[in-house]
Amino acid sequence: MIPKTEGILESSLYVSDVARSVQFYEETFGFRVISEFGERGCAMGAGTRQVLLLFKKGASRATSSPHDGDGELHAAFAIPSDALGAWESWLQTKGIKVEEKKSWERGGWSLYFRDPDRHLIEVATPGTWSIY
Repeated sequence: MIPKTEGILESSLYVSDVARSVQFYEETFGFRVISEFGERGCAMGAGTRQVLLLFKKGASRATSSPHDGDGELHAAFAIPSDALGAWESWLQTKGIKVEEKKSWERGGWSLYFRDPDRHLIEVATPGTWSIY
């Protein structure tokens, strides 16, 4: 029998400027730093029992840590259905361009935009997936 998990606890993004990325995620989502790793990066609280790790690209190579990556990645954050309009307005107020507003066949909606390192960030309402 396969042992069970309780979902994804943490996700990592690899960034060129940790302070700039922290500021983006603090100001855009209200996330807060919960742990710092010196020059390597930090952990931000991203919801109930959820952590967003921000690692400086290349900073872990000199350590025994396997954390490193490159390229444009994707992360999606769950939002309530009734918050979609507020998110559209908020992103516009922050000067963040929405690249796509997508409607899903199950009734959900997604807004896609970029963080300072061009990672594709999504906010998604219920109805996006069969499990959400």
